[in-house]
Amino acid sequence: MSRRCLLLLGLASAAPAAAQTEAWQPPTLTITRYDEDWTKLVDPAERKDHWTGPFKYIPIADDAYLTTGVEFRLRNEKYHDNLWGDAYAPDDGYLWARVVPYADLHIGKARAFVQPIVAYAAGIAPSASPVDQTRVDLLQGFADVEIGPVILRGGRQMLSLGTERLVGTRYGPNVPLAFDGARGIVRIGAATVSLLAMRPVQPGPKSFDDTRSHSKSLWGAYATLPGLDIYYLGYRNALAAFGGRTGRELRHSVGARSFGTAGDWHWNIEGVAQFGRFAGNRIGAWTLGTEVGRTFPNAPFAPDAVMRFNIVSGDRRSGDRTLGTFNAMFPKGKYFGELSPVGPSNIVSVNPRVAMTVTPDVSASISGMAYWRYARADGVYDVPGNLLRAPSTSRARFIGKEIEATLAWQATPELELSTSLSVFDAGRFLEDTGSGRTIGMLGLESNFRF
Repeated sequence: MSRRCLLLLGLASAAPAAAQTEAWQPPTLTITRYDEDWTKLVDPAERKDHWTGPFKYIPIADDAYLTTGVEFRLRNEKYHDNLWGDAYAPDDGYLWARVVPYADLHIGKARAFVQPIVAYAAGIAPSASPVDQTRVDLLQGFADVEIGPVILRGGRQMLSLGTERLVGTRYGPNVPLAFDGARGIVRIGAATVSLLAMRPVQPGPKSFDDTRSHSKSLWGAYATLPGLDIYYLGYRNALAAFGGRTGRELRHSVGARSFGTAGDWHWNIEGVAQFGRFAGNRIGAWTLGTEVGRTFPNAPFAPDAVMRFNIVSGDRRSGDRTLGTFNAMFPKGKYFGELSPVGPSNIVSVNPRVAMTVTPDVSASISGMAYWRYARADGVYDVPGNLLRAPSTSRARFIGKEIEATLAWQATPELELSTSLSVFDAGRFLEDTGSGRTIGMLGLESNFRF
């Protein structure tokens, strides 16, 4: 296959989020799909380079064309002593299956994008959740129009802001996250500003019953400049729960992210401060995430060594008038790794990782994670923010350590086969507060996309 063909197959948005390459994410296409630009295939000769060419640019009339594509994904996950032995089914294994086609119609400066989803799960005990299965429904469906430097968009859409620490697509689980609402995208020189007012979509157990949430809402502004993101995000949840307390939450997040490369070095550093009110009390929370790495392009397998350090605040004094637990709101589904059970609340983590290119089509990585509680008065949470372990009377901070290995084979430009193996050894806090068995986690995935 020609180098030019591979380049055309990989046309994608230049947004920072699209540059991420997890083991489950093929490197040539975006997750949201609507940011892909296939206009270079307007020349019929270019569309002959590969069998997918005729699907990516279908001319309809002057200044009108249609782009189509689809994803077929099968994912099997197996757990031994899930949640350190406390889960309903500690030794669990299940299969996720989803089909996600899309059609993207462009007419001049206007566009309509439609993406249904078929998502089923088998073998989940006691039953499949909305993240596992939505049957047949609409994942994305919106229209937008470009007016000079402004794009106005309304409808159902997935969102990927920065590195998805606060707002992500939840692409790893079987049912991605979408939002209903309006978005304005303004380009000012080298900067792009996204203004949004959204409600998350809540998947239902039956077909065609997904609805926007009536309890949660998101709004704000996200600006991306060369090497720098700055943003404000507002969040409201009428049914929030933290540390056994429930009530109405109004939270404001102000953050900045610095990212870039210099020679063989690369970095991604982000800080967020949160304030607001929860159940009549004040919110004061924050997080700092750092990622610094260096590539060795001339060494065998061209390794990329990365050190990640995250500190996420928790509630330091139970029963006072201030909630210190950070809320990541709508983060990516794989926050600390492929199958890590813990999430970004009340945690300090260290995560060294080495990725390498075994062959031009095969990549591998190995990483280690160590986790501590930030505040002794707060517990351990999962990625969506649900409390896994209450603090009880334990004064221990150490949650545990994990090692994870991944292997991915890009068999064709459309088909990726990947696997991950993780082992989580429980620390003193988990042993003090319940079962502290070692978790074994295995993921197997095949993903065909064009």
